[in-house]
Amino acid sequence: MPELVYPPVITAAKTMFRALDLRLDVQGSDHVPRTGGAVLASNHVSYLDFIFCGYGAHESRRLVRFMAKDSVFRHRISGPLMRGMKHIPVNRAAGAGSYAAAVGALRRGEVVGVFPEATISRSLTVKDLKNGAARMAQEAGVPLLPVALWGTQRLWTKGRPRTLTRRHTPITILVGEPMDPAAYPDGNAMTADLRTRLSALVDRAQREYPDQPAGPDDAWWQPAHLGGSAPTPEQAAELDRSDRRSRSTS
Repeated sequence: MPELVYPPVITAAKTMFRALDLRLDVQGSDHVPRTGGAVLASNHVSYLDFIFCGYGAHESRRLVRFMAKDSVFRHRISGPLMRGMKHIPVNRAAGAGSYAAAVGALRRGEVVGVFPEATISRSLTVKDLKNGAARMAQEAGVPLLPVALWGTQRLWTKGRPRTLTRRHTPITILVGEPMDPAAYPDGNAMTADLRTRLSALVDRAQREYPDQPAGPDDAWWQPAHLGGSAPTPEQAAELDRSDRRSRSTS
């Protein structure tokens, strides 16, 4: 089937990058295989992360099919785009179908994008990971690549106003070395190693990032362990629990 939707969306995204003069630093994009299936497993700090994670595969000329919550596919604007780009809807109450669709895509030679933290990390550190990304890589027999994103939270993240017109923002995209699923006894072991690798890449991206907060009021986008005012992992976990309680009673 011809790709009628994805290429124009990529062109629009690149136009946005140029208009905002985003300072993109992409490293390790050569790790993305030019043919065959692969899983990209990214950290999650922004609502825009799928755009930048997908851009990490641009040099290899691959289109990434992202797994995203099914409500995005029902939206009157985003729904047609998501379906047209052949992304994979995830119903968290019935995830087996989404998982099977992702494995099927990998076996057909697609690149599938996953955010194994499941939700945006308020602490801006790597949370505990779900094991679905590793399990699908093992079942399909394809490599799993960790991807670290940094700077995207300055454009739009949870609990902060959108600043989509912010200019000159540095954005870091680090694609790690492929993980061979055959080297791990099970999905849990592979997930544990993925978290170690992903945390190391995120730490590197944070420490090499060219900008620093302009002052105390601008420290929200830095993690607490680097002197920022983002919640600690423990505080972030409590905020997430509070969100879940609010949703369950609403």
